[in-house]
Amino acid sequence: MNGGGAPQWSADQVMRIAIQHHDAGRLPEARAMYRQVLARQPNQPAALYLLGIVALQTGQWDESIELIRRAIAIDPNQANYHSNLGNALLNSGRIDEAIAAFSEALRLKPDFVAGHNNLGNALRDKGRTDEAIAAYRQALQIQPDLAHAHSNLGNALMDAGEVAGALAAYRRALELNPDLAFVFSNLLYVINFIPDFDAAKILEESRGWAERFERPLVAEVLPHPNDRSPTRRIRVGYVSPDFRGHPVGRFLVQPISNHDPQNMEVFCYSDTRLCDDFTAKFKQSAHAWRECAGVSDAQLARQIRADRIDILVDLSLHTAGNRLLVFARKPAPVQVTWLGYPGTTGLSGIDYRLTDPYLDPPGEGDELYAEQSIRLPSTSLCYSAPERTSEANPPPALQAGYVTFGSFNNFTKLSDVTIALWAEVLRAVAGSRLLIKARQARRWDRVVGLIEKCGVAADRVEFIGGVGPDQYFGLYHCVDICLDPTPYSGHTTTCDALWMGVPTVTLRGRTAVGRGGVSILSSVGLTDWIAQNPQQYVSIARAMAEDLPRLAQLRSTLRRRMQNSPLMDAKRFALDLDAAFRRMWSNWCSGAGR
Repeated sequence: MNGGGAPQWSADQVMRIAIQHHDAGRLPEARAMYRQVLARQPNQPAALYLLGIVALQTGQWDESIELIRRAIAIDPNQANYHSNLGNALLNSGRIDEAIAAFSEALRLKPDFVAGHNNLGNALRDKGRTDEAIAAYRQALQIQPDLAHAHSNLGNALMDAGEVAGALAAYRRALELNPDLAFVFSNLLYVINFIPDFDAAKILEESRGWAERFERPLVAEVLPHPNDRSPTRRIRVGYVSPDFRGHPVGRFLVQPISNHDPQNMEVFCYSDTRLCDDFTAKFKQSAHAWRECAGVSDAQLARQIRADRIDILVDLSLHTAGNRLLVFARKPAPVQVTWLGYPGTTGLSGIDYRLTDPYLDPPGEGDELYAEQSIRLPSTSLCYSAPERTSEANPPPALQAGYVTFGSFNNFTKLSDVTIALWAEVLRAVAGSRLLIKARQARRWDRVVGLIEKCGVAADRVEFIGGVGPDQYFGLYHCVDICLDPTPYSGHTTTCDALWMGVPTVTLRGRTAVGRGGVSILSSVGLTDWIAQNPQQYVSIARAMAEDLPRLAQLRSTLRRRMQNSPLMDAKRFALDLDAAFRRMWSNWCSGAGR
């Protein structure tokens, strides 16, 4: 007969309890019990695999890969083992290995829905958009009601520039599962690219997200005990999955590193998957760095409240990896959105949005945002130039004998309206050509078809596939003038073009995302490159193309002009940003805030 003390469970019993913890989301408890199983049975494949899944769920990619591979070595015929190995590899940036793992899962189980869906994710990350679309559609052929596959299909269709198809895919996913906040976010992001959606309609759709997902959490919002001293040092928390060489990271790194440490204490809450040199710079600049991969929204909100953050900054809006469900819980007394894109979250719990007088002219459309607009004096962007790029070259037209227009924007921005506008530019400038960067060759047909429909020969358009960062900047040596898309203008690419000496013709859009070019060009004093209507856009492009001496002079001075502009004055920008945060904080301290 056993004496007193803890019950002596068998390994099978411990395993069952571990799985119960795992299914309930109690990951630390599950991890501890899987390890108990492995202490008794070191080669138990299910325990190794599930421990690897816990590591995957908590962002420990290398540990997950090692554990799942050990499980596969013991039991190589489990399709789900290979599929989740692929997920761990994909999260760690090892895309080719991930594709191989998903392919092996499908060899073992050809009708494995998750395998097809996951393979689509890897192919999309690789830039093989058409193959990704085919993989998602294969998953949906097997299981038509899989909401996640519809959403992923929407993502791939966005990459392909098929925004109407993407919107339809997201709506179908939400019909199947209306509780998927991230799918609704995908929908809200894609409508910014569709000309038929004006700011009022975008706000209406965004408020629908808040009604569905924010409103149920309002009861959880607690009073904030933060010290209401308006002049004290304040704690600013930045939340993002993009503390890396991403457009958000590139525009944020200088402001964070130039915050006045006597005035601001910086906390970074990072879901960054693939870290790089930019990540190291952010870690160095932050007073506190919090890794958030695998941390639930509720847990993260509690951490932020425990850190006594005064101003919490969302850097994503409705882009991938956002943490808006954290902001919906209002863990900080002042909450702000900035940088993801110049739009609205729709959330009542986010008090402010940072913008500038060009994205949002004073007195125009403040009612079209759920947040109060705070305009920085000159620009809402602080460009961080690449460390090593060649100097600007003379306009290539001087040697080629014809003008080359170009666009290196995300292919999603190449709307039918944009292509028709660019075709008019080509018609207006005899012999001119158009250079477009697009990774997927089969997607070029849509652009060529539209160009030809507008009466322009297909051989006047040239495409360049995916290139690395070093080659990317070199492409600007081949371009005389860049053409901005509409309704979603370029932001990072316009700055990159200016840095390489290439000016951009832009069209003032109906929404803030369509006025990014207006803001950037105004910051560097190139207002004569801003068109108020499509006809003026074509006229500006033609006039600039016909004055090559003027273009050459501008090209040789544009980098210096940019360096001397508000767009690259990091110290001034940080002072303006600090002043905006101080204004928000003073409002809350006085009770005048929202």
